[in-house]
Amino acid sequence: MTIELSKEARADAIASIQKYFQKNMEGPIGNIAAGGLLGFFLEEIGPTIYNQGVADAQERLQTRVSELDIEVHEEEFQYWRKHERQAKPRK
Repeated sequence: MTIELSKEARADAIASIQKYFQKNMEGPIGNIAAGGLLGFFLEEIGPTIYNQGVADAQERLQTRVSELDIEVHEEEFQYWRKHERQAKPRK
């Protein structure tokens, strides 16, 4: 699965890379080079981050599913118990 960004997200990411280089590296990085670096990160590292997100979501869902029986469990065959408690003794 290819990880793709919207035009707006891609432009923001490129601007962020350029700002990072300007503040933390010896020299600035151009728009084309920043776009290439972003493409490399998306293709090389993006799947690892994506897969971790999927694994985290699966773990959370499995936890919720395992708790489902506790949250929505109903006792069976409760009619007589319920009605016998409510019944008043006859005099």
